[in-house]
Amino acid sequence: MKNSQSVRQSVMESYAAIVSSDSPACCEPGVQKGVAVKKAGYDEADLASLPEDAVVNSFGCGNPLAFSGVGEGDVVLDLGSGAGIDLLLAAKKVGPSGHVIGVDMTDEMLDRARANIAASGLENIEVRKGLIEELPVDTASVDWVISNCVINLSPEKERVFAEIARVLKPGGHMLISDLVAEELPPDVREDPILLCSCVAGAISEDDYCEGLRRTGLVDVEVRERIKYDVEQLEGVVTSDVDPHVDLDTCCGSTGGSNGRSSLRSRIRDLTDLIWSAKIHARKP
Repeated sequence: MKNSQSVRQSVMESYAAIVSSDSPACCEPGVQKGVAVKKAGYDEADLASLPEDAVVNSFGCGNPLAFSGVGEGDVVLDLGSGAGIDLLLAAKKVGPSGHVIGVDMTDEMLDRARANIAASGLENIEVRKGLIEELPVDTASVDWVISNCVINLSPEKERVFAEIARVLKPGGHMLISDLVAEELPPDVREDPILLCSCVAGAISEDDYCEGLRRTGLVDVEVRERIKYDVEQLEGVVTSDVDPHVDLDTCCGSTGGSNGRSSLRSRIRDLTDLIWSAKIHARKP
């Protein structure tokens, strides 16, 4: 596996290319940006109230705010906040007396988020550039940490878990939607395309929960699971693929229809091994 910095660089370049492009994802004609959000448990009325750009540039695998208990006056931190869909929804929940912070490492995503925040008219949100392994956030300063299909991309998940525990106030909560996986083949773990599309870096539910417990967090539990069929998983994976990646590289084959079949075949083999989990924890 590449070193941590090169993994982060690959992820950053991939998502910068996706958010900067109006093209469908590579290998899958007709798959448009934003396909994942349609399967992620968001209320249609909530989505309709947001700037369209925040919705179509969402690459999540769940709705981390659903059933979260986020309320008026809370401080919410979103790890890997992207174009801002969860920032905007959280800001409406916490109201004028609350505050929402987004952290992302990709300049293009930060620019999108700032534009979407301005378009929403909400004034209780800010975004900061930084790594989720080294958050630019004060210790014991937030009531809720949320994240949507981002931690799986980190090459240093233990550091992320430690940072979550650090920034939460005593009694604060974490609720994260993320892809988890069981027993992925080694070639999948090493595939740079599947790494950037939230598959290769996914860990098991047990490893996820144990990593959080090791930081001192308690009440760690999986609250919801979203299982994918072949077509749904293909949509999630291909919506996160850099549209400028050459088809040969993206699909690991000679391209054309054979290349698309190769991707389909790989995803079909992984369908029973990957799902979205909503994971909760609390700081005592």
